[in-house]
Amino acid sequence: MSEPTSREQTPLWEVFVRARRGLSHTHVGSLHAPDAELALRNARDLYTRRQEGVSIWVVPAGAITASSPDEKDAFFDPAADKVYRHPTFYEVPDGVAHL
Repeated sequence: MSEPTSREQTPLWEVFVRARRGLSHTHVGSLHAPDAELALRNARDLYTRRQEGVSIWVVPAGAITASSPDEKDAFFDPAADKVYRHPTFYEVPDGVAHL
């Protein structure tokens, strides 16, 4: 059995960048780094070279739990039964400009 390379031993981090205030963070890519501090610095150098961001999140890839697109129907079905979650269920009073 061969020794794993240093890249295989270094944790994988997912990188999210917020382009400017008021926007959401968006996933921009992944990188390998030994710790969070170095992952943050590497993410800054790699994904915001031209000052594209105002905030960066780095998250260990192993800490992310996601639903499967193949199970989308079964996973999201319960929400369809709750009509009160849809804005059409409520009437907007007269004189209300913004909700």
